[in-house]
Amino acid sequence: MARGGINKAVVQQARQVLIARGEYPSIDAVRIELGNTGSKTTIHRYLKELEGAKPVALQGQAALSDSLTRLVSQLAAQVQEEGDARVEQAEAAFNEQRGQLEAQLQLAQQALAAAHQQQQIQAAALTAESERLATALNSLQAEQLRSASLNQSLGELQVRLTDKDEQVRSLEDKHRHAREALEHYRSASREQREQEQRRHEAQTQQLQVELRQLQQGMIVKQDELTRLHRDNERMLGEHRQASGECKALNELVEQRDAQIQGLRTILAQAQGASDEMRRQLQAQTQSLEDKRGLCAEQGRQLQHLQDELLKRDDALQACRAQLAASN
Repeated sequence: MARGGINKAVVQQARQVLIARGEYPSIDAVRIELGNTGSKTTIHRYLKELEGAKPVALQGQAALSDSLTRLVSQLAAQVQEEGDARVEQAEAAFNEQRGQLEAQLQLAQQALAAAHQQQQIQAAALTAESERLATALNSLQAEQLRSASLNQSLGELQVRLTDKDEQVRSLEDKHRHAREALEHYRSASREQREQEQRRHEAQTQQLQVELRQLQQGMIVKQDELTRLHRDNERMLGEHRQASGECKALNELVEQRDAQIQGLRTILAQAQGASDEMRRQLQAQTQSLEDKRGLCAEQGRQLQHLQDELLKRDDALQACRAQLAASN
């Protein structure tokens, strides 16, 4: 458990415990023994003071000269300082490299998020274009239905017009037959009057009576002929009106054909725009896949660097063990 502060006595006690266990009392080892408490600078200063305060001669061993003892102490302190400096340099280089890789990873994640957002925008635009295309198709189908209805109405009017023409021809035939019958009747009446004039005077009155009857019948025929003339004029008027309606329908059909052609042009343009949007979306998707591959590659590089760092840590621990063994 970490404590609030350290002093020289505490450092000396931890150093002796490590020596008793047969471990080298390095700065990191002493700090771990103290429960990861205290700064490395303070621990290093206390260790130097303790190294300088060691007795000149140890019990059971031959006393060394002062110059040799100072040289050994200086060498030990220099080895300790160089080892600590190398450790700090390796840690600083690792931290810097890790910061760079984390920054690159953050940039790649931002680019990936931007690509996702762009893909969503392209998908929304494609959806809107599809809706416009569906609306245009519905309009085209409605116009086609209306055109088919107009064509059907035109066909019905043409059938009616044909029927009217047949009726007009039938009335003309009837009128012609009536005139022929009238002419034939007049000729027969004229011949009959000539014959009756050559006959006896007694039959003259009878012929006159028959003539009046024939005249009355002719009046009836003339009335019928007049009525047929009126029917003929009325049929001709209906024929002209039907012809006008047919012409108007033909013009309307031509206008509808022009509108349908315009809608087909708009549909072709919309389909072209939709194809272009699909191509852009495919390009964006491919770019996104490339960026994902780049992120994966950077992740593999980061894992490789972490493995290298672990190897360096193992090498550093081995170097520290060798230093401890040499000391």
